[in-house]
Amino acid sequence: MNALLQHEMLIPVIGGSVLLLVLIGIAIYYKRRSQRPEQRLRSVAKDLLADFLIPNGDDGEITVGLALLTRCGIVIVDLKDVEGNVFGSDSMQDWTVISDDRRFTFSNPQFALYDRLAAVRRLVDDIPVTGYVAFTKRGEFSKGQPSDVIQLDVLVNNLQAESQEGAGDEMLSWLSQWDSLREMAVTMQVDHLMKN
Repeated sequence: MNALLQHEMLIPVIGGSVLLLVLIGIAIYYKRRSQRPEQRLRSVAKDLLADFLIPNGDDGEITVGLALLTRCGIVIVDLKDVEGNVFGSDSMQDWTVISDDRRFTFSNPQFALYDRLAAVRRLVDDIPVTGYVAFTKRGEFSKGQPSDVIQLDVLVNNLQAESQEGAGDEMLSWLSQWDSLREMAVTMQVDHLMKN
């Protein structure tokens, strides 16, 4: 009888422990999710468009990774998540990433960023458009950063500081053009899907 009583007392303890572990798991999931680059950028922008197509101005289309509507205009972000030391400059065609166990190259991302900026500017006449190639903290520039390249943490902090200044009346006048950009992105995406 004594053993049965002890066994019955263990059930609530085990159940409570399992519940606690589940709650901890959920908390960790949401914390990690909030630390994802797109979520971090979304938290400092009025609105965000992700992975969309727009006309490139040469009878083609171009993919834009992230576009943020901020107090200072539209910010285009090409996000790079590489691990290691990144070696690149404005004039280099290829950049190199060197980590402990590997080395690889990739095309200079600035040129694609400039094409994306030009495409967005053609669609939104009155909104200032800027852009950055943003690297997560896993990638480091030990020899200095090229133009329009920024660490994601720095970009988020800069945008957070801008948003603290308050939304200006100018931003309200941009909303119709932002909505037009969104509609263009949806139309291009549907057209692209219909072709395939």
